[in-house]
Amino acid sequence: MNKTYLSYNNIVSALGFDSPRVVQNIHEGISGITLIEDENLFPNPFYASIIDSNSLKEAFGLLGPNSDYTRLEQMMIMSLDKIIKESSVKLTDRVGLIISTTKGNIDTLDPTNPMPKERAYLGTLGHIIKNYFRFVTEPIVLSNACVSGILAISIAKRFIAQGTFDQVFIVGGDIVSNFILSGFNSFQAMSPLPCKPYCKERSGINIGEVAASVLVTTEQKKLVPEAVEIMGEASCNDANHISGPSRTGEGLYRSIQSAFKEANAGPQDIDYISAHGTATNFNDEMEAIALNRLDLGGVPLNSLKGYFGHTLGGSGLLETIVGMHSLYHNTLYPSIGFTELGVSQPLNIIRATTAKKLDCFLKTASGFGGCNTAAVFKKVQS
Repeated sequence: MNKTYLSYNNIVSALGFDSPRVVQNIHEGISGITLIEDENLFPNPFYASIIDSNSLKEAFGLLGPNSDYTRLEQMMIMSLDKIIKESSVKLTDRVGLIISTTKGNIDTLDPTNPMPKERAYLGTLGHIIKNYFRFVTEPIVLSNACVSGILAISIAKRFIAQGTFDQVFIVGGDIVSNFILSGFNSFQAMSPLPCKPYCKERSGINIGEVAASVLVTTEQKKLVPEAVEIMGEASCNDANHISGPSRTGEGLYRSIQSAFKEANAGPQDIDYISAHGTATNFNDEMEAIALNRLDLGGVPLNSLKGYFGHTLGGSGLLETIVGMHSLYHNTLYPSIGFTELGVSQPLNIIRATTAKKLDCFLKTASGFGGCNTAAVFKKVQS
């Protein structure tokens, strides 16, 4: 079977509108999380990572008129436009499109939003992206809570392996909306301060928004310097609770175990872990238990939620792209905000930007409904 790679990539976020700029800001320890005071989104001030609306409008305006597109559609189009142009891939019937999102255009259901309410349908979002770029194939919209972004990579790999497509473009993202904020607030999961994954002082999540995109391909001539090979991937649902993770980490444990089996790899092969790390008590504890069950407690680990907040259906894709650049630059990036371990099992949390020879990393994600996904990625160029 041909090797499958992640290649051309782009990130649109509060830390910048292209991957290199975003990674540079992470390298410099800059976070996109700020105090937001917007009563249209939430009645009280809250911390979140939100793209500046004027900057988004100006940047999207360079592509064409923006009045016919929602905020999320503008973000996704900006992200995907860059890699379609740079890759020069012709959009034939052999090229797929996967869109990963948790809530899509949920903001169009707000009575004050001028967009048609039908835009809230995920299928409608898919066809808007398809029609903008003139994809020949039908879009596949993947919405499986917070594993959606990394799961989209798994699905793209499988489509290519079974011969449905030769190459697949993925774009994932979510926005910060009143619906999402009020929902997480009802769980008492929102932090009153910038989030601190795995920290003893953690008090919950911050929400963030992002659009990220990547080309999945088997063509070596389409590889960029930071390209990685998808060595193995797997998903498992522990069916523990509608929102609470398994206390034993069973679903995540089995996902990583299966990904290792496909990758023919083990804990000794992993140079670092890009974990989910939402900074909620239950999630971080569950991850610590699952990772230690697999003898991964000593592997350098970070959560990028302190830079972007939790970007929901875009988080796994976003964090995988940062991981690609981390391998390329041979640099470990810290879990910003972490001071003292606050879980029951040992974890090797990355505390400072560190130069280290890197070859392989593990990406994990967990979400509502008991879903868990893990993937192993290896550097293509030394």
